[in-house]
Order: sequence, then structure tokens, then C-alpha cells
Amino acid sequence: MSSPTNIRFAVAYHALSLLASIPGEPLSSEQMATSVGSSPVYLRRVLGLLRRAGFVESRPGIRGGWSLARSSAAISLGDVWRAVQGEEPVLGIHGPPPDCPVGSSVSARLAEVEQRVARAIEASLDELTIADTVPDGAPFSADILTVPAEAAGGRLGAR
Repeated sequence: MSSPTNIRFAVAYHALSLLASIPGEPLSSEQMATSVGSSPVYLRRVLGLLRRAGFVESRPGIRGGWSLARSSAAISLGDVWRAVQGEEPVLGIHGPPPDCPVGSSVSARLAEVEQRVARAIEASLDELTIADTVPDGAPFSADILTVPAEAAGGRLGAR
């Protein structure tokens, strides 16, 4: 299976599931990045999109971090998709030479398919909420997350 080039939805979904699985404890982007498997910088970009959509909030400071801004049952995966996907196409549609009759036909057909695929994805994702997909065994403690030493200022195993 090939890897997609846009992983924002997967990162957003993982981050929201993580926050729902560890309720009541704000998590730093460094803590979350260890679970998500991305850099804290990239994760913060995605979290910014989720904050703009009203799904998460952040508090600065030593006891700050990220937390859900609303119930996990009130966040559909479709809403998350729309928040992070925006108007970006689901399918990769290339721009063929304008004088090629086959290429212009292919582009027109793919544009139609793109719209149907996007609607089908959204409809499928609208059926699930973050609460529906929280892992078995939740809630967990933030102790399950270990921040790498370089992100913790050299303190090995810092939480």
C-alpha cells in the first residue's frame, strides 16, 4: 500500500484520540508527538487547524498544554476531515497540455470523480465521532507518554 502525501487527517485524528484518552490532563506538543510519531512543530501546525475549528484549546505555561475544547462525542471525524483537508483535492489531478483532447477529457472526468470521492469520504467519516474510536482501556494517564531527552532539555525520561 502506498503512503499518502497528506497525513494531516491521520495526525489530527491521532491527536484528538490521544486527548480524549487522557482526559483532564493538558498535554504538551512534545508529549503528544511521541505518541503521534511526528515532530512537535508539525503537530502544532495541525493542532492550530483543530483549534481554529474549535476542537482543542491550549494554555501556555508550566501546567499548560493542549486539551479538548468540547466533548469527544461532539467531534465527528467528518468535521475533523473538513478542518484539516480544506479544499485540497483528495485525488491527485495533473494538468495535461491544453491542446490534448484526451488530457482535457481525463481532467474533466477526474474532477467529477474527485467530487464524488470527497463526498463519500465525508459521509463515511460523519458517521463516527472521536468518542466512538477511543482505544479500549481508556482513560489513560499521561504517564504512558515519555518525552525524548532532547525535547525535555536533556532530562532522560522526562514526562
